[in-house]
Amino acid sequence: MNPSNPPTEAATKPTSVPAAAPSNFIRDIILEDLKTNKYNGLVQTRFPPEPNGYLHIGHAKAICLDFGLADEFGGKTNLRFDDTNPSKEETEYVDSIMADVRWLGFEWDGLFYASDYFDQLYKWAVQLIKAGKAYVDDLSADEIRQYRGTLTEPGKNSPYRDRTVEENLELFERMRAGDFPDGSRVLRAKIDMASPNLNMRDPVMYRILHAEHHRTGNKWCIYPMYDYAHGQSDSLEHVTHSMCTLEFEDHRPLYNWFIQQLGIFPSQQIEFDRLNLTYTLLSKRKLLQLVEERHVSGWDDPRMPTLVGIRRRGYTPEAIRNFVGAIGVSKTNGSIELAMLEHFVREDLNKRAPRVMAVLRPLKVVIDNYPENQVEEMDAVNNPEDPNAGTRKVPFSRVLYIEQDDFREVPPKQYFRLSPGREVRLRYGYFVTCTSVVKNDKGEVIEVHCTYDPATRGGNNPPDGRKVKSTIHWVSAAHAIDAEVRIYENLFTKEDPNQTEEGQDFTSNLNPNSLEVLTNAKLEPSLADAAIESRYQFERLGYFCVDPDSKTGRPVFNRTVALKDTWAKIEKRQPGKA
Repeated sequence: MNPSNPPTEAATKPTSVPAAAPSNFIRDIILEDLKTNKYNGLVQTRFPPEPNGYLHIGHAKAICLDFGLADEFGGKTNLRFDDTNPSKEETEYVDSIMADVRWLGFEWDGLFYASDYFDQLYKWAVQLIKAGKAYVDDLSADEIRQYRGTLTEPGKNSPYRDRTVEENLELFERMRAGDFPDGSRVLRAKIDMASPNLNMRDPVMYRILHAEHHRTGNKWCIYPMYDYAHGQSDSLEHVTHSMCTLEFEDHRPLYNWFIQQLGIFPSQQIEFDRLNLTYTLLSKRKLLQLVEERHVSGWDDPRMPTLVGIRRRGYTPEAIRNFVGAIGVSKTNGSIELAMLEHFVREDLNKRAPRVMAVLRPLKVVIDNYPENQVEEMDAVNNPEDPNAGTRKVPFSRVLYIEQDDFREVPPKQYFRLSPGREVRLRYGYFVTCTSVVKNDKGEVIEVHCTYDPATRGGNNPPDGRKVKSTIHWVSAAHAIDAEVRIYENLFTKEDPNQTEEGQDFTSNLNPNSLEVLTNAKLEPSLADAAIESRYQFERLGYFCVDPDSKTGRPVFNRTVALKDTWAKIEKRQPGKA
């Protein structure tokens, strides 16, 4: 699509709304605009990120709204990079943003950059100068702030506000030509220094910045401010519904002022609540600090709320889209429980993730009466939620690994897993009974000996009808795959990481136990060639994803999210437990 000559007729996609679609106020605005034929039946949105960092889960809400509502009404969505600040923007971020949008399942109709419009924005600035609506100001940034006034006191005019049109045109052209150093002059809109809205008190339109741009190189040394470039870029692309978060609500009068003064396509700005999650920070500046100070391994650290981070952790785009759809949009900022996002991740992975057996903290089990050189293949269900997932073969042998937590030499009350004299079911295997243990010099149990009942093959109840109260998982020692498993917890200890003691910053709330690395995990052999980013449910343990750090013969898994563990709650209530 050519942004200077966008379509004016309705898109060819159907504009009917599904009857079951949940309503929200933005959808209601679009419905009313279609009803009144405000934009000739056209719905055009855009997602306009600044390429100065990686996208996070908050951006996912904006992406789903921009693309989702356009799709719903048969419209189109542009991806437009707000690249007006070359000192902070990099091609690396451009590439990552495009990858993230596609990963979420969306494809843009037009790909644009604010820098595409630098020539037109400059011409419009000249037009405003000629109309007496803009002037070159020599005040410093600090002086401009002092002159602006406060919420209760009006601002005062700059001594340079009444320069002639001719003088402003000459100075603005010299600004463009590079005659002045950074920060020495700006171009401001001439509106009203007594306006109750501080954004209308002669806002800055252009600043001098001698910096190389990632696309335009050194062609420009003046760059437009966001509030000036944004609305005009929307107008050039004939954006009908320009959605942004609530902090821009007070900027809307300025957005409209520029459009009205220039007499261009009347895009409309609509504000909605931003996504805030408990135990999470969604500030690019603070996320950058975490990276630069090495509190995390990088932007894609699985503890980070960036889309590359949660993708590496194992979150699915379907889960994120379902989560965003469930929380909806409103005109009031609030905070969403992180547990709600995790619920949608579990719900999605429960349907799609193959089940496998893995032992994270292995304890050796020897079945004394099992034939020493015998290996059986047990049938295991790949996913009970998916009838088409089929089954796989899992090797069973005399020596196994089980989880350390699945054995207690002295079992507490309500503990029904393996202990001396107790019988349990091995998942897909046999009933086994603990007969003895082997300890090291420290008195720690390092090996458990059991007997098995051959009549219980496949984990079936024996002919005599006896039952057991617990089923545990296992891995054949001779066939196990060695792996590293990374267990992630919340990156912060407080629901609101910004709440700190005096003199401290948000990093004082970092969770020192947010990552546990287990280097001796044992996995069933079906995982030997698991592909990067493939997701599994480790039975009884949680959902896990293959990390890019994996090497041949040595996979690395990240825990995406845990399963609900009722025993952990019970055990914490036992005497002597913290």
